[in-house]
Amino acid sequence: MQRIVAKDISKTFHTGLRDAGVLATILFLFSGGYKKKSIDAINSVSFECSPGEVVGLIGRNGCGKSTLLRLISGIYEKDEGSLEINGRAMYINGFGIGLNQRLTMRENIYLVGAILGISRKEIAAKIPEIVEFSGLADFLDTKIFQFSSGMSARLGFSAVTSFVAERRPSIILLDEVFEAGGDAEFQKRAIGKMEDFLKGDATVMLVSHQTNVIRKYCPRTILLEKGRVLADGDTEEVVKKYEGFLASLPTGDI
Repeated sequence: MQRIVAKDISKTFHTGLRDAGVLATILFLFSGGYKKKSIDAINSVSFECSPGEVVGLIGRNGCGKSTLLRLISGIYEKDEGSLEINGRAMYINGFGIGLNQRLTMRENIYLVGAILGISRKEIAAKIPEIVEFSGLADFLDTKIFQFSSGMSARLGFSAVTSFVAERRPSIILLDEVFEAGGDAEFQKRAIGKMEDFLKGDATVMLVSHQTNVIRKYCPRTILLEKGRVLADGDTEEVVKKYEGFLASLPTGDI
C-alpha cells in the first residue's frame, strides 16, 4: 500500500485589499479598483510515495513546496483532487517551534512536547536525552531570552527530533531542516540524527534549496514550478533539469 497518493490536488489562496484606512478603502471600492487576487499555490499535482521511500522536493521560492507538505500533513485542506494518506504524518519546519523567550529551557521542552502531542509523562522521560544531546545541561532552568541564537537552535533541534523519534510517524515531512545551528561538533551529531529519519520504513519528503543535500539523501526528486510538477524521477536527472531551468531565467527571476 502506498503511503501517499495524490491525484490532481490543488490549493488556491485568496488575497484582497490590505487595510489602508477607511477613506482609501471607499475610494478603491467606488473606483472599481478593489479586486481579489487568487494565487494557485498547488495546481493539479499528482504523485505517489511508497513505504521507506525518500523523496526530494525542489523548486524556486514560492513554487509550492511548503504548501504541498502542509497539505499532506493536514495543516491545509486541499481545494480539489484526492489525497490519500496511509499512516501518521509529521511536518517539521525548522526547530524553533513553540519556543517561548520568557520560559526556562525545561518549561520550553514541555511546551514543544505538548505542541507535538506528547504526554507529560513521555516528555519527562525524554528530558535527560534532550538535555544530553543539546549539551545544555547547565542551562536547564535558565530562561530562553538569555540563550544565544545557537543555544536556542540546539534546544529546538534536540527537543523536536527526540519527540519525533518517540512518535515514530510513518510519514516524515522535512522542510529545510539541515541547518541545525550550533558549533561544528553539534552540526555533525545533528546531521547524524537527521540521517536516522531517512532510514527504515518511514516515507520521507525532504524540501531543501541545497541540491547537494538532495543528491546525497534522495534517490527520487520532484521539481515544482508555479505549483505544478515540472519533473519527477531520478534525482540526478531532475536536479540537472532544475539547474538548467535556473540558468535559463533572466537575472532577478530566480
